[in-house]
Amino acid sequence: MKRNDIRNVAVIAHVDHGKTTLVDQMLRQSGLFRSEELDKLVGGQHGLIMDSNDQERERGITILAKNCGIRIGDVKVNLIDTPGHADFGGEVERILKMADGAFVLVDAAEGPLPQTRFVLKKAFAAGLKPIVIINKIDRPDARITDVHALMFDLFIELGADDDTASFPVIYASGRSGVATTDMAVEPKDLRPLFDAILNNVPAPDVNEDAPLQMQISALQYSEFVGKIAIGRVFNGKIKKNQKVTVVKQKDGSTFNDTVVQVLEFDRLAKREVEEVRAGDVCAVIGIDDADIGDTICAFDIPKALPPLTIDEPTLDMVFRVNNSPFASKEGKPLTSRELRDRLDRELQHNVALRVQPGDRESEFIVSGRGLLHLGVLLETMRREGSEVAVGKPRVIVKEIDGQKHEPFEYLVVEVPNDHHNVVMRLVLERQGEFQRMESHRGITQVEFHIPARSLIGLRTKMLTATQGTAIMHHNFLDYRPLKSSPAGRDVGVLISQYTAKVTAYGVDGRAGRLFVSPGDEVYEGQIVGDHGRENDMVVNVTEMKPLTNMRASGSDSKAVIKPATAFSMEMALEFIEDDELVEITPQSVRMRKLWLKESERKKLARQQS
Repeated sequence: MKRNDIRNVAVIAHVDHGKTTLVDQMLRQSGLFRSEELDKLVGGQHGLIMDSNDQERERGITILAKNCGIRIGDVKVNLIDTPGHADFGGEVERILKMADGAFVLVDAAEGPLPQTRFVLKKAFAAGLKPIVIINKIDRPDARITDVHALMFDLFIELGADDDTASFPVIYASGRSGVATTDMAVEPKDLRPLFDAILNNVPAPDVNEDAPLQMQISALQYSEFVGKIAIGRVFNGKIKKNQKVTVVKQKDGSTFNDTVVQVLEFDRLAKREVEEVRAGDVCAVIGIDDADIGDTICAFDIPKALPPLTIDEPTLDMVFRVNNSPFASKEGKPLTSRELRDRLDRELQHNVALRVQPGDRESEFIVSGRGLLHLGVLLETMRREGSEVAVGKPRVIVKEIDGQKHEPFEYLVVEVPNDHHNVVMRLVLERQGEFQRMESHRGITQVEFHIPARSLIGLRTKMLTATQGTAIMHHNFLDYRPLKSSPAGRDVGVLISQYTAKVTAYGVDGRAGRLFVSPGDEVYEGQIVGDHGRENDMVVNVTEMKPLTNMRASGSDSKAVIKPATAFSMEMALEFIEDDELVEITPQSVRMRKLWLKESERKKLARQQS
């Protein structure tokens, strides 16, 4: 039977195409909130309501999928905002299982980009009814007709049938809070979006009399009630104090438990109810051993739903206990047991992450979707007050039919016309394969297929070469035969010889870039800069100016200090080589050699030769 009193719709798009802004405007125009109430949630009128995480607001991207419940007349709508960055695709894949339809947003100027292709492909695989929203129609460089045609081509390329390819289109401006189905009609509000939910998103097809089946798609934690399992009820009903059987997705084993509370999504919060019927999305408290993908079933009727399929990670990184000379000065160094426990907690809700033991007891190999995916985890850990050291990111190589294969990415670079030659050179140098190029209104969009390992460090070089104008987007394409290894870092580094404070005399006249300033504390083996040659160089940046009673012309000239180059955590991870680490603390990001003493590095080099 159809439940016509409910709709489940996900909002999916490429990063920065305006999903969260549009959802915020839908909440403001739903009539369920006072404007002061929403402004209070974000601490200001222009905040993004759904981006509640600190890192989300600072980075300007959505990291975690979020649910909210609104009403359109007598119909309850479960609205799901999803991330747009390819590194958080694991969030999108499992969340789509809860929806019946999807708003697919695309920028009216940029058109479909790599993540648009990715999320649309996943929506087709989940059997969702897509509704295309061409957003940002108020941009001066909008090309609405071209973008509509490009979306149609993308639907056909991904194998859409005739019915799906006849997708409804809405033209909107999320920032202005207006939408229309006909560009000849001036948009006034977002009513066309609400109408599309009622008319184009299918009502869930359910059987309320069947035994209970609810699949867990997300987990949250509360210090008051513990683990909160979020998912969709596919069949039957789930009630407060109901005894249930849980089927584990991992190995098919079962255990019995009792539902303590059932919560439904009501506006931006959760509200306790006695029961939730099939077709709805809810949160369940009391099943502490449940994980993402598990099925909550009727008691003694363990019938699992199809497992959630998540694409495999493509990048791994070694997490180590921080053993630098400055350990514990700025945070709490995690012991190997504490580091393992922290990663185990992350695995419970970060389904795209993998963790396995490293070569030493004090290290773990953590695998994820990309550098940003792992970078968000590291940033979260440092904000918790922890210290950790991590190694150079490495792509995961697979053996297929006896031959080594590596992940390839679909890369799109947008750049002003006068810089596209630089982009071509940088990408082709890194074994990229040119696919196509198009230009409109002074902007060139170039598409490549490129090995994933060649992307490490490319963004920084691209921004430098294009004076900060290049915009890069990429997502996983497929596995292809392994190519020859790309060249490593093309400059050598300056390594501190002693542990002390940097002096102006010590850095005066140093060639290349400096990563430290006079007054900074450094330790032996820390990377303090780079220089134009390929070899690494040990330098004394802590040297004090000798004091003499002799005076000579020029000996008392002032030191000319170049400003230090500031490295973000992601930039540092892209910069280091295999024999180096990034030390991450709540206050600092330092780069260092794996072996701090010069004698140890020379001994290791002799052994390897």
